[in-house]
Amino acid sequence: MQIDTRGLSCPQPVIETKKVLDTKVEQATVLVDTIAAKENVSRYAKAAKYSVEVNETSDGWSLELHKL
Repeated sequence: MQIDTRGLSCPQPVIETKKVLDTKVEQATVLVDTIAAKENVSRYAKAAKYSVEVNETSDGWSLELHKL
């Protein structure tokens, strides 16, 4: 599942990510475009027991989340 949070101000990227992770998905990709969103979503995902792989894109970052 892909979550596009580009253009959203914090804490909205974390809220959108939480909505999806609360459905117990095994993996998700979160697109962010600010350093704050990258750090906050990564921190939340790790606390929710997901591994986080960060990949830089032309317009921000792609966070690959996988359930541990």
